[in-house]
Amino acid sequence: MRSMSLDLGSRTIGVAVSDLTGMIANGVETIRRTSPERDFARIGELLNEWEVGEIVLGYPKNMNGTIGERAKLSEAFAEELRSRFADVTVVLWDERLSTVAAERVLIDADMQRKKRRKVIDMMAAVVILQNYLDSKVLRGGTAVRDGSDC
Repeated sequence: MRSMSLDLGSRTIGVAVSDLTGMIANGVETIRRTSPERDFARIGELLNEWEVGEIVLGYPKNMNGTIGERAKLSEAFAEELRSRFADVTVVLWDERLSTVAAERVLIDADMQRKKRRKVIDMMAAVVILQNYLDSKVLRGGTAVRDGSDC
């Protein structure tokens, strides 16, 4: 089973999936948010298409480690994912600086600003998932489930 990460934004959701070995994260798409029903329907389609057993949801803690409004929105989104997709494990994963790291990768690749805007959320999802997968390897196949010590 693959892992999928979601980078939740107010207008878009970045999506990435792991390879079958669980070692490498790959960008899939950026979902344009229209309505909760359509958003969750598309996520469900991707879960089936990629045979996903675990969702890693970006958890935007404040830089000092506290839980702010965006993190609370992610917690609520995680609960909705658990409710709608009961057979899939949902993990909150600390995403501090993931967008900054994704932006740096795209700048280093000499991508124009206009193109970067179109893929930044997907790339942030890749960064989140790759950090999670790397953590699992370092921890011997397990990762922290709530992002509390990330």
